[in-house]
Amino acid sequence: MPPQQQSPILRRRRLGIELRKYREAAGLTGDQVIERIGWASASKLSRLENGRSRPELRDVLDLLEIYGVTESERDEVVAIVRGAGDMRSWLRRYPTMTPRQRQYAELEAGCAEIREYSPVIIPGLLQTQEYARVRFTSSQPLNDPDDREAGDAADPDTEVQARLSRQRLLYDEAVPPEYTAIIEAAALGPRAGSAEVMRGQLAHLCKLAELPHVTIRILPQDVVMPGHYLPHTGFSVYRFADPRDPETVAIEGLSLNFMVSERKELNGYKVLFEWLQAAALSADATKSWLADAAGRGSGGAESGARVRGAALPPPQRTPHAGRLTEQ
Repeated sequence: MPPQQQSPILRRRRLGIELRKYREAAGLTGDQVIERIGWASASKLSRLENGRSRPELRDVLDLLEIYGVTESERDEVVAIVRGAGDMRSWLRRYPTMTPRQRQYAELEAGCAEIREYSPVIIPGLLQTQEYARVRFTSSQPLNDPDDREAGDAADPDTEVQARLSRQRLLYDEAVPPEYTAIIEAAALGPRAGSAEVMRGQLAHLCKLAELPHVTIRILPQDVVMPGHYLPHTGFSVYRFADPRDPETVAIEGLSLNFMVSERKELNGYKVLFEWLQAAALSADATKSWLADAAGRGSGGAESGARVRGAALPPPQRTPHAGRLTEQ
């Protein structure tokens, strides 16, 4: 069965990659293209190649003509352009959506695999309604009331429903993505919510861990990584069903999210995820940890099953792994 519909944003990023490839194959600089095509804005081409603007079919056809693209190649690009502009039909898949949640929904659409590391907060795709509400209400005082997107996020109920809409990815799709989450044990402690909220969240994780395409692994607090390396932040790695779509790393900030597709940066995060995965409890040991913690009513090092993760092997670096250095 076909994978879920890809988002227009992903199509724009794919279009940008194709346009840059054809321009470089034609031996043209951006300035030369702007001069030949006669665009008034020098940044228009840059925005198209970086996937930051909605493409107009006429503009793309003009570019392909300058680049000398063949008819079959042109037809493929035209199909991408049409997908890149169809935001309305894509959004109809979600009962509720907000700008804040849409950034991640756009990445999740069309994914074949999602890998997440979360040191403090349960990943959004795994959160219960009650846990998600705590996360949004607790951050409300940090929102800028003059910022439009922050204003949208100031309604916790709407944000919670939009997050729950995203979670349909793990249940409703004909071909759901393979999903792996590595969660620090501390993220399930009493700091995250009331005892009632955490009991519900732990029980929910127990159920999700039984899904055949979902793997949850707890990272115990006493596991030491090589050289006492500590990850700087949580992150998510997305691999898409279409292998020509670039893998992407997303890093969630307080008010801004960062999306990275450059191979050097991406490989570094993939190596780091392998380190974390080697240190974490196995999937089966995690199920026991979660069941024990849920039975006690809370998570954390003192309530979870005391099962150690696998010992980490010496870090293996690939020639193109990128650098993982302290900032």
